[in-house]
Amino acid sequence: MKKSLKLAVAASVLATPAMAANLENPLYMPTAGEFYSKTSGGLMLKVADDSDAHKMKNHDGETEFPIWRIQEDLGIGITDRIAIRGAFAYTHDADIDRKGMNHGRLGLIWRAVETSDDIVLDVYADAHLGGINKMRGAYTATGFQYDNYSNGRWGVDAGVRFGKTWNEKLTTSAFVEVLKTFGNSNNVIDIAGLNAEMGGMLALAGIPSEISVNLKSTTEINFGLNAFYQFNDTWSMGAGFKYNHHADNGVKSLATEVPAAANPIVQRIVGPLSDMNDGFDEYIVTLSVANQLTDNVQVALYGEYTFDDAHANSQNGTDVKAEVGVRLNLAF
Repeated sequence: MKKSLKLAVAASVLATPAMAANLENPLYMPTAGEFYSKTSGGLMLKVADDSDAHKMKNHDGETEFPIWRIQEDLGIGITDRIAIRGAFAYTHDADIDRKGMNHGRLGLIWRAVETSDDIVLDVYADAHLGGINKMRGAYTATGFQYDNYSNGRWGVDAGVRFGKTWNEKLTTSAFVEVLKTFGNSNNVIDIAGLNAEMGGMLALAGIPSEISVNLKSTTEINFGLNAFYQFNDTWSMGAGFKYNHHADNGVKSLATEVPAAANPIVQRIVGPLSDMNDGFDEYIVTLSVANQLTDNVQVALYGEYTFDDAHANSQNGTDVKAEVGVRLNLAF
């Protein structure tokens, strides 16, 4: 009887579902058949720097607030070592009338190494979804105005992340990745505003008010460091640093067909854009604290501050860039 009772107790313990892995852990990986979702809603404050692009628009030193940001990370485990994952983000900035998807990727991650002392190495590759939406913008009396956040280009992200968990409490990790975009003409640029500057020459030369250009391919690199601490089954916190290098854009040629006689005017527009000198580098510091409400539901509060170094023609340089928000994590 005692032996039967012990077996029953052991069976009940084994049948009790294990607590879900913490989705805030930077080395989190879904198991086979497990679906996860991380939905973030953030509020950002920006103060524009004094780049030439901002000065031309009389926007240097101006505050942009509130900027609303929504982000979604999700995925599903195919096996315990391979998962499909996606990441999407949308930003709405009413102060500069700019809105749209600013981030999109979909791909696979593979846990190539997992040792008995909790060292892991993951390899991943994602399709960069910048080509889903056309890049849209317009020339105005004060310079170029972006209407959305898309670069109009498709590409490939590839990278590795690695790290170790110490005493089931502290996790440290790092990652490095490269993004290659492929040049195309997936853009629409309103040049009607140039007519006043050129005395109506565009219309007289037979150049339409909207054109597309062939953009060059780019190569960008990101890397980061993360630390995560699990206080108990309920509370955890994380901190991180990330570096993003955004390459200068460049125009190869005009994609829209125009009369041959208009080529001198086209060169006046397109020629100076071969190297747009609009790249920028970001240095992002993050901090978060999370509460595990149930085995399947977690809520995290996060803060993010970005230092950046922008080239002269970049409209992305800031003196202040800060975001706070809440994240809802689900795993089933």
